[in-house]
Amino acid sequence: MRDYAAETEKRIQFIRDALAEAHADGIIIGNSGGKDSALVMILCKMACENTESIIIPCSSKRNFTIDKDDGMEVAEKFGIKTRVLDITPQKELAMEALSGITELNQQAITNLAPRLRMLSLYAVGASENRLVAGTGNASEYHMGYFTKWGDGAFDLNPIADLTATEVFEYLRYLDAPAAVIEKAPSAGLFEGQTDEDDMGVTYAAIDKYITTGEANEHDKAIIDRYHARSGHKRRPALRYGE
Repeated sequence: MRDYAAETEKRIQFIRDALAEAHADGIIIGNSGGKDSALVMILCKMACENTESIIIPCSSKRNFTIDKDDGMEVAEKFGIKTRVLDITPQKELAMEALSGITELNQQAITNLAPRLRMLSLYAVGASENRLVAGTGNASEYHMGYFTKWGDGAFDLNPIADLTATEVFEYLRYLDAPAAVIEKAPSAGLFEGQTDEDDMGVTYAAIDKYITTGEANEHDKAIIDRYHARSGHKRRPALRYGE
């Protein structure tokens, strides 16, 4: 287990350095009500008093109930000012407009919410001179389990090197609300969705594999497949001449 007291000091300094370099006045974070955003919110608030979050529900019922409630519980416990922005109308408008030029498949529809959330966060960030904090962990990054130009976009990410297992450990160390630690990780993209059901492999198996190289044949095949097909998400956009 990491020395989370020392980790906290280093991550606070990382956040403060990023703010100073950008001459930014504060930080804005998308508050999903999940483990990753909870940890990022807590760390950013420790580093910068002017840290705020936005809960951005979209379509899914759990966005407006359990996720919103859990996100508010974390925000209230750690004194993080939080706003709520329902982007369901924006998603419906985008779908209506796009249907005039193409037939949207389910993947395209699923990716609309994360990209609209990031559009919202950057609009607030630009208006208030805030940096947008990313909330993806190392396990999701390895699997490519994030939306390109959606939750994969950010100005700084203070938990990028932590596995999902370590995120849970860190939250326990920081005494985060039990609700965000105990519930099944989910992007909340549709009713009943969980990360592990989507991927067909547990975070425990992913973390063991990326830290030790050990996995059973079934899990290894899934993890390797996800990693291979998502390589384009982890590299910079292709630029001619570079």
